[in-house]
Amino acid sequence: MSIAVSGSIATDHLMRFEGKFSEQLLAEHLAHISLSFLVEDLVVQRGGVGANICFGMGQLRRRPVLVGAVGADFDQGYREWLEDAGVDTRGVRVSQTAHTSRFMCTTDDEMAQLASFYSGAMVESRDIAIADVVSAVGALDLVVIGASDPAAMTRHSAQCRDAGIPFAADPSQQLAWLNGEDARALVEGAKFLFTNEYEWGLLQQKTGISAERLTAMVQVRVTTLAEKGADIVVVGPDGAVAEQIHVDVVPDRGRVDPTGVGDAFRAGFLVGLDGGLSYERSAQLGSYAAVKVLETVGPQAWRYDEADARERLTEAYGAEVAGEILAAL
Repeated sequence: MSIAVSGSIATDHLMRFEGKFSEQLLAEHLAHISLSFLVEDLVVQRGGVGANICFGMGQLRRRPVLVGAVGADFDQGYREWLEDAGVDTRGVRVSQTAHTSRFMCTTDDEMAQLASFYSGAMVESRDIAIADVVSAVGALDLVVIGASDPAAMTRHSAQCRDAGIPFAADPSQQLAWLNGEDARALVEGAKFLFTNEYEWGLLQQKTGISAERLTAMVQVRVTTLAEKGADIVVVGPDGAVAEQIHVDVVPDRGRVDPTGVGDAFRAGFLVGLDGGLSYERSAQLGSYAAVKVLETVGPQAWRYDEADARERLTEAYGAEVAGEILAAL
């Protein structure tokens, strides 16, 4: 499959707080919160939802097309980094006025996170037309619409519908900025809907649409559940649930940083589908990619190693499953 991923491209500033945020928050004073957390370290990494997913797909031997907007600083090493990882960057627009987005995140001892995001050049992704991407790279089999400028997200989903290009809706953290109408417009008609458990509940609240009706608006709903794994709901042509699948996680060997874990899961899932795997096997590959990110600092610090993948997948799902997944890569 030829897959394009529309989403944020950013630099991640990752910090660790030696303690628990929950111990510093007073429920009766949340309306007047004013806190400063002393952090011990700072790591600057390359990130962004779109770039993370593409990097993960590149690690798993695919060549996705990245779609997004950046500043001129993108050409100071980030573009080369992604292209070396196997990412096609012809869908990236370079702003003449703004810097590449910045993600600033502090993680505590419980893997809870407090973050801020500077949009920067990302707002110009609304000016990228999917038709122009197709003209540059050729026909697309799937467009993943990940967290980016909210206007870009809804426009890209509409452009895909108008052009008859299958798309995956992945609203992620931008659900906080989408109103109910825009959230529905993003999701409706999607081939895949990706959310985590919290986002799935928030999507229902934002749209005022029940879980059953929202599920019927897409072909496949994928909901990640952190350490509980992932649920996949396949919808039949009549809008009724045709199949429900649960996949457990690949056990971790030490949690380091959760930033980008969901992006890695999506990368593995999409690569699995591209390799002809079932939804279950694709989610198991996604779980392997996710745990590799969980065990490293930053979303683009992991590397695919076939021997390691075989060992971890065998440990989690058995040798037969591991062999089937690796054969698809």
